[in-house]
Amino acid sequence: MSIIKSTEQYEAWLTRYTPLVADDLKTKHRLMASGAFPFLRATFYRWLEYWQEASADFEKAPIVLCVGDMHVDNFGTWRDAEGRLVWGVNDFDEACFAPYTLDLVRLIASARMAIESNNLSLDPEAAGEAVLSGYTLQIENGGQPFVLSEQHAWLRPMAISILRDPVKYWNKMDALPVLEIDPPIGAAVALEHMLPERGMAYTLHKRVAGMGSLGHTRLVALAQYRGGRIAREAKALVPSSMAWVSGAEASVEILYQAIVERAVRCRDPLVQMDGQWIVRRLAPDCSRIELTALPEERDEAHLLKAMGQELANIHLGTRDAGKRIHDDLKAKKHGWYQPVVDALLDRVQQDFEKWKQRG
Repeated sequence: MSIIKSTEQYEAWLTRYTPLVADDLKTKHRLMASGAFPFLRATFYRWLEYWQEASADFEKAPIVLCVGDMHVDNFGTWRDAEGRLVWGVNDFDEACFAPYTLDLVRLIASARMAIESNNLSLDPEAAGEAVLSGYTLQIENGGQPFVLSEQHAWLRPMAISILRDPVKYWNKMDALPVLEIDPPIGAAVALEHMLPERGMAYTLHKRVAGMGSLGHTRLVALAQYRGGRIAREAKALVPSSMAWVSGAEASVEILYQAIVERAVRCRDPLVQMDGQWIVRRLAPDCSRIELTALPEERDEAHLLKAMGQELANIHLGTRDAGKRIHDDLKAKKHGWYQPVVDALLDRVQQDFEKWKQRG
């Protein structure tokens, strides 16, 4: 099936679960043609089709609760219940049960693509080994969250960049267009549940963000609270693209909350599923960090190793996964992931070229 047909069918499937925002979907299609890396981020549904063809050797790998849409731009920071700054995977829209290798290979492939897009400067082989070494180390150690206090001082400058300055951040929030129609009832209820006090006055705004979920309704409630600004975002959720690829029925469970609660993680207490909506706090230090926003001076090998470690933290949330993954990794030959990464990235590039030509 062509990328054009695959996208049409996938988007038709999405409408079974949520209305799509037409203008945002057009924006997504345009961004998909802007570069191979944005294309990769926007097309996890297509990646799963490639995966079925290219990963036959991984069918017996241990099944875990996976991130799904795993890539180097899916990381950010938040505040845990103790107010500590924590770094880790930012988004779980595509959470699904799959071989652990799905996430690991996709993370390595995204690092390779970021290098080709000049967003990373590492040697491709070194990048893959950095991710794998971090992942393996964390699986062996049993996992540990990335709390940016006494430990991980090297990561703090990357997590607190000029683009996350409060003045700049809230100016950007203020520029969001005001919602001029009545919001979906579920979204309004979910947002109000997550505000610090009942009956608070707030304004509702539309937000366009992300890549994979671009086209889903996103609403932001902005308010003043005891001398400062606060924001909450509600985003429409649908089942993982894995359900589309496997032909599952409409009652497939959305696993966002499950993966967040099970992972080796210091949770953000203000990230909650409410019906078909995921609601989260937005703030300068509670948001995603793209590679393009990182300081120019950075230890990229160390960063990719940390990404591998954080991915292991997620997989260790599946019961008894540690030993099973450890044994599976130990049985693999050096460089086992390279052929499938090469094959998958070749498919991505072919589809990207066809998408650019679609007009």
